[in-house]
Amino acid sequence: MRTREQEVEPLVNLSEITEVELLILKRMREFTIGEHSSLFHGTGFDFVGLRDWQAGDRFEAIDWAQSSLTNFSPLIVREFEQPTTSGVVIVADRSASTRCGADAAGEQHGIQIATLIARAIATIGMSAVFFQDSIGLITFDQGFRDLSAVRPRIGKGQVVHCLDAYQHETGLQELKHSGSLSATLTGFTRKTSMMPVISDFLFDDVEELLQELSQVNNVHDVFLMMVDASFAFALPPVSAGWIEVYDVETGRTRMLSRKELGRQGDRIRAWQNEVDRKAKALDLDVVRLSLDQVKFDVALIEWVAERRLRRRK
Repeated sequence: MRTREQEVEPLVNLSEITEVELLILKRMREFTIGEHSSLFHGTGFDFVGLRDWQAGDRFEAIDWAQSSLTNFSPLIVREFEQPTTSGVVIVADRSASTRCGADAAGEQHGIQIATLIARAIATIGMSAVFFQDSIGLITFDQGFRDLSAVRPRIGKGQVVHCLDAYQHETGLQELKHSGSLSATLTGFTRKTSMMPVISDFLFDDVEELLQELSQVNNVHDVFLMMVDASFAFALPPVSAGWIEVYDVETGRTRMLSRKELGRQGDRIRAWQNEVDRKAKALDLDVVRLSLDQVKFDVALIEWVAERRLRRRK
């Protein structure tokens, strides 16, 4: 198993983000070519404030007069927002278990659960850029004890910033609880937003979480993006009759028989199927994310596009 301390390479690199961007442009051509009503409305962009420069910001956005007051360290950029844009707030699982994965030989070598979460962030983020939506990020750990956030902004640079925040835990601000999880998530942004929750949902209090998310769904457009985590438990055969396993979330250990260990993948699939059923019973849509990169990207892009266009009607 691999943990966060062993991580060296980024989960998603810039070349992969470019691939996602090109695929989005290719898949979205039908919405921008021909006799279709425009996706974008409004008279222009409103000035909403100043902030520190971030990687990916346009050179022409720099406010040189304000930057001179900080001796150009950091540079200050002007931020604008299109009045009619919607918001996308991605809620992503960064608990310790997501940084684990099976180091089995083959095509899945070294893939972590967090790799799929990061790619989903990139895909949703670049789709939001296409629709000129703002993008924000909320990360959570096991049990939603600690919440951190990146405030919504527009542009490709913001997507890169959100990915860096998720992968390296940089640029995140603490998000304080305001009484309940549903109230905290609902009050994070002042506009009604699309709010995908990306996780493997392998935690004990998942029913309570679903209830909270169903309340958030009354204000925002909440849906679950469930990473198929069974691959992380497809361990190679072992000769020992009993194996000691370690829970990276709780720190507890447990002895499993060789037969029981071999069934872990099936148990994970059964658990996630039950989460899927309970979520749908609460009127929460669920998207399942698999290891197949092509199917992953195409299905996710088309889902986000359909969801975004449905909100315009």
